[in-house]
Amino acid sequence: MRIGLYGGTFNPIHMGHLRAAEEVREAMGLDLVYFIPAGTPPHKVDGELALAEHRLEMVRLATKNNPYFMISDFEVRRAERSYTIDTLRFFLSSLRQRTEWFLMMGIDAFAELDTWKAADELTTLCNLVVHTRDSGDNLGVSENALGSIKRFQYTKADDHYTNPNGRELYLVKTTYIPVSATAIRRAARLGRSIRYLVPLEVADYISRQRLYRREVTDRDQR
Repeated sequence: MRIGLYGGTFNPIHMGHLRAAEEVREAMGLDLVYFIPAGTPPHKVDGELALAEHRLEMVRLATKNNPYFMISDFEVRRAERSYTIDTLRFFLSSLRQRTEWFLMMGIDAFAELDTWKAADELTTLCNLVVHTRDSGDNLGVSENALGSIKRFQYTKADDHYTNPNGRELYLVKTTYIPVSATAIRRAARLGRSIRYLVPLEVADYISRQRLYRREVTDRDQR
């Protein structure tokens, strides 16, 4: 099997996440994509981070009608901070059948890969699929991302890259949908509609649970 692992805070999950996952799945011929909401993420912790159980439920609602999309609560169930290397080790040890693993991430995350825990080991354990925004001949690859390619010793091989361990790196151009979780949270805080930025059931869930609501200040209104 060919399985993609797609982690993130998903705070909240939105159409940009879903479309990128679908296009990567199709481009790479993946049998399944596991969405893995972070429990306590090491890089992104702020006052607007919804409780893990809410983010997990929003991912469930967003993905339930796609038979290729699965959900893992591994990081949500952990008491410790969520590190991708621990999640990857868990998946590699949990499935007995022969599986080819593809860790999925955005180009900005890949540019910062050197800051991740055990990043060198991570690149030896699985293939990476980086979804990029189309911005010309370089497929939206920033100088920092090019630095990561060099840092982890990936070299060009046809339509992908390989490193000395034989693991592969793919850059997949996906449709750029200008939606941000930050903007969605702000709209929800102000009581504005977030429909069509997130799946309808996710919008309704956010409204029912009053997620991201707090007292609105003059600064919010600007």
